[in-house]
Amino acid sequence: MSRPGLFISFEGIDGSGKSTQARLLAEALRAQGREVVLTREPGGSPGAEEIRKLVLTGERDRWSAETELLLFTAARRDHLERTIAPAIAAGQVVICDRFADSTRMYQGLSRGDLRAAVDQLHDLMIGREPDLTLLIDIDPATGLGRALSRGGDEERFESFGEGLQEKMRAGFLALAEEFSDRFVTIDGNRPLEDVAVDVAAVAGAHLS
Repeated sequence: MSRPGLFISFEGIDGSGKSTQARLLAEALRAQGREVVLTREPGGSPGAEEIRKLVLTGERDRWSAETELLLFTAARRDHLERTIAPAIAAGQVVICDRFADSTRMYQGLSRGDLRAAVDQLHDLMIGREPDLTLLIDIDPATGLGRALSRGGDEERFESFGEGLQEKMRAGFLALAEEFSDRFVTIDGNRPLEDVAVDVAAVAGAHLS
């Protein structure tokens, strides 16, 4: 009998270390014999990766919050259809670096007070949440410093500064309370190895 699939998302402010923790968890589960799909948002499918280029590069005012919401939702729908849903149906573990909770924060809270619109569009076009969401919580100033030190051309949201980081952290913690049935908050202000131990323990409990 095949094992059931599981959908795990990682959330957190920029520079929280969630991408590293998602990768480490994928490696650990693969070492245990699990089939794992490690993916990201925006992106994770060819069409969604094209949209990623549109929303993460360019000037701060390139898109309105409303336009960003539509673009992110379009990317997520393609990602869901082509990557996430087929993998879960095949019994694989999907580990996703960001999902709809990031849109609830970035477009729904910090960019335009569009939370109701985010949820309505999500219900209409996406219709599912992760089975488990791991929130890597970190000091906003530390996170921003890490994010900016990465360099590259995908720094459109980092350019909004520490004020956005602080607002986002508070928003993610509020989401963790709102969706307490699937959120687990993990202290990211520690060595990555210690964080990874906690991440693996939480994920393991859901997979047992």
